[in-house]
Amino acid sequence: MRIRRSSAPRSRGEPDRRRLLGVALVAVLSATGLAACSSDSGPPELTWYINPDAGGQDKIAADCTKAANGSYTIKTSLLPRDAASQREQLVRRLAANDDSIDLMSLDPPFIAEFAEAGFLAPVPSDVAQATTEDVVQAAIKNSTWRGKLVAVPFWANTQLLWYRKSVAQKAGLDMSKPVTWDQHMSAAEQQRTDIAAQGIRAESLTVWINALVESGGGHILLNPEAPADEVKLGLESDAGRDAARIIRQMADKGLGGPAFSTENEDASRALFESGDASFMVNWPFVWPAAQDAVKAGGMEQSVLQDYGWAQYPAVKDGQSSRPPFGGIGITVGAFSKHQAQSYDAIECIVQPKNQVYYFISNGNPAVKRSVFTDPEVLKSFPMAPAIAVSLDHAAPRPQTPYYSEVSQGLQNTWHPPSAVDPDTSPKEATDLITGVLRKERLL
Repeated sequence: MRIRRSSAPRSRGEPDRRRLLGVALVAVLSATGLAACSSDSGPPELTWYINPDAGGQDKIAADCTKAANGSYTIKTSLLPRDAASQREQLVRRLAANDDSIDLMSLDPPFIAEFAEAGFLAPVPSDVAQATTEDVVQAAIKNSTWRGKLVAVPFWANTQLLWYRKSVAQKAGLDMSKPVTWDQHMSAAEQQRTDIAAQGIRAESLTVWINALVESGGGHILLNPEAPADEVKLGLESDAGRDAARIIRQMADKGLGGPAFSTENEDASRALFESGDASFMVNWPFVWPAAQDAVKAGGMEQSVLQDYGWAQYPAVKDGQSSRPPFGGIGITVGAFSKHQAQSYDAIECIVQPKNQVYYFISNGNPAVKRSVFTDPEVLKSFPMAPAIAVSLDHAAPRPQTPYYSEVSQGLQNTWHPPSAVDPDTSPKEATDLITGVLRKERLL
């Protein structure tokens, strides 16, 4: 077992930390009281704050505890289901200098915010090198802030274009070639079927907007590392207007289904499974969900056999799409008393064999490219090569300490889909977000 010197927490980003402290002030005492006590004698017990899954992180924690041979043990602590509540709980505890937070499974949009606030322990250079070998670039980029790796990529995620083979064939679509939003919207309209997409006023909508803007060659934020009052948005551009046009056309043509404005990923899956939608943009979880539906008798095997998958739709013909990027990075709390052991534990957690297990058992794709050619992975996820290609083109959401303001600003101005206007919505979002960041407006 390699012994590593613990690093002191960084103190940069003090203005942003004060912003988070303001949010967390009401919970400081309770968070301090909740902090777990570690024994001063014997091997340390590391607490890993995990997002809900199908038990995969618990098993990996148990396996890595066994592999540590008594150097440490890992216990898990379950965070709330939605990402915003996960962030709130962690921010409150970290603002209280909670030293019980050793490891965190952190959602991609919050990595930059936590790093800027000084909530994350620095990643040792040897760990950074060992845990980024053969890792998809989007995962590395999303785990990097101000030129330094601040989180260790654990698993990655991306969206594909799912389709019914029979319908695509009738529409004359060649799905072996990249298709555009306009092409598959026309095909859906011709075949009188829906396209399952996430029009709900939630993070799902921000994910979609970002993918559309990035696929159009633009960026929501032009200078994500800038101070709040200097942040510049790129929505008032051809890429921003194209994104707004596509969302509005989905609504105007009635292609999003009867509950488009409240549709999340699970609702999209159900719409596609039922056959009401023959096209869908969604994460790979829809595949094991469909298999489970067949096993439970709720879906015919022939329906599953009609499932097809392709790369995320492009905005412009001949220009590659930039699919959504998701997943989890593992970070170490800046106030942890066991930073060295925590990074040893992370190196165990992200081993390829654990990524293979987590992909197969929980449906969460790996960050290491080699995993996508593993025979067991290919057996469970025949679309694994397509997922790997999608990850190579994926675009993370804006990496900024002010991500919550950006995301909420987009949701407030680009919802419902039927009200999105290519001529006005990009400016409305720009004015609201910049106004909020300059403390001139409220969300």
